[in-house]
Amino acid sequence: MGSFSIWHWLIVLVIVVLIFGTKKLRNMGSDVGGAVKNFKDAMNEGAQKPGSLDDRGTSNTVEGEVTQKSKQ
Repeated sequence: MGSFSIWHWLIVLVIVVLIFGTKKLRNMGSDVGGAVKNFKDAMNEGAQKPGSLDDRGTSNTVEGEVTQKSKQ
């Protein structure tokens, strides 16, 4: 039960192509690539903009007093 040979992988590839077709596989590949690109962009955007600090390095927290409690 070692690793699969190249012939096993070629047979699996042929079966997958026969089941799904090349057009559907191409669309799935581009969808996965787009998702990975969007994920990387979101990760880079979060690293560039720390949301809790302003330009001076202080937090943007506003402290105040609650004067009236409303029920809705």
